[in-house]
Amino acid sequence: MSKEPVCMPSTSIPLESQRNQAMARLLVIDDNETIRLGLQQVIGKMGHEVLVAASGQEGLALLRKNETDFVITDLKMEGLSGVEVLRGVAEIDPDCPAMIITAFGTVETAVEAMKIGAFDYLQKPFAPEVVRLKVERALELRAARTARRRLESENAYLRREAEPVLRELIGDSPPMREIFRIVRKVAPTPSSVLIEGESGTGKELVARAIHQHSPRNDGPFIKVNCGALTDTLLESELFGHEKGAFTGAVKRHLGRFELANGGTLFLDEIGDVSPAMQTKLLRVLQEREFERVGGESTVRVDTRLIAATNKNLKQEVAECRFREDLYYRLHVVPISLPPLRQRREDIPLLVQHFITELGPRTNARVTAIDNTALGRLMAYGWPGNVRELENALEQALVFAEGTTIGPDALPQHLRDPAVGDTLTVTDPTRTLPEILEDLERQLIVKAFKEADGVKTETARKLGIKTSALYYKLDKYGISQPGN
Repeated sequence: MSKEPVCMPSTSIPLESQRNQAMARLLVIDDNETIRLGLQQVIGKMGHEVLVAASGQEGLALLRKNETDFVITDLKMEGLSGVEVLRGVAEIDPDCPAMIITAFGTVETAVEAMKIGAFDYLQKPFAPEVVRLKVERALELRAARTARRRLESENAYLRREAEPVLRELIGDSPPMREIFRIVRKVAPTPSSVLIEGESGTGKELVARAIHQHSPRNDGPFIKVNCGALTDTLLESELFGHEKGAFTGAVKRHLGRFELANGGTLFLDEIGDVSPAMQTKLLRVLQEREFERVGGESTVRVDTRLIAATNKNLKQEVAECRFREDLYYRLHVVPISLPPLRQRREDIPLLVQHFITELGPRTNARVTAIDNTALGRLMAYGWPGNVRELENALEQALVFAEGTTIGPDALPQHLRDPAVGDTLTVTDPTRTLPEILEDLERQLIVKAFKEADGVKTETARKLGIKTSALYYKLDKYGISQPGN
């Protein structure tokens, strides 16, 4: 074979630090020795180990024996072609990115390479800078895939080991992993917990998870919705009443504090209780005792209290609508549940969970959702959070035809391709990770524009740390609002 030029001349070949990435192992497969050695030299200077093979058969044999982070293969080779090598790589290590080397460089060639599983393509002759850039991007993708696979394995293990109620807390996002961490830390203690979050975010599920993982899990878990009862009814529900305490009190009634003795009492919507009831709750928390309505004897209880609210209690205290001393009694361990719009990467997991849970009684034929429908769900803002998503999935299951939920089965307000203020799935034929990355980029661009380019405000809108935003802006090449 005639030798082809490996690299175009370069006036400057900076030795970059790979963004402090650890040394990786790459495999170059090409029947042209000059190309093999040229790539080995360029990539080797980046600090990575490079394996080389002169044929597809030899390359796949090396891949089976060596854990490899990135494969670069020629498209046209004797014996196994680049297409067959790509299939072999996908079989041996599905998370390993692969790139095609082509001498043609046409758009059609690039598109075909992507269709058969290539991460990218490299046109001959190629400059060292181009090689380094594509290697960097491939290793970032490899790291992301490896991290995702590890998290999926860890979560699968944790779900198997956890009590059923904790398995209902679905999510792999950083905010949800932090929730899991706090639950496991606080559950064994007797500390009071205040769970804050919008309606539908799963506050009761978190409270139940804390109870199930506590030493009190053999005791009762009793809940009260404070916002649904008047003061008089709430007092009777919480503390109980004696026979004859009021009209209709025909016998002694034990209150929820008493019923939860030895277990956990969950007070939902604690921010809605009146100042008078706040005073009575404070006494119970301080003294662990109370009197039933109409009674004189003091009842002592050993009850752990978990409270929840969809209000900003700190602001309620500042505006004198909530007692400061009660706030600090409740706020021993705070847990803040993120709204679904701030953890959109959890939506695919939640969707599959609801299909599995709701399908058998709603539409047992359905086992999946197509990428276009999933994209609509990813783009929507979900003001009702997880509860609204569950309702939407139940409706979609009812109307789904066949075994897959398509866009037409979704509720009416989710069928519009432009749902979510121009967030759309640009190519529904791509893989799920690629769709999620595309939607993430659109969300970042949208938030960056709404924040007028202020990065701290953009990070706040997205519910992520500023350092994470800087990484994502660089990853997606976003330098200013609108690009």
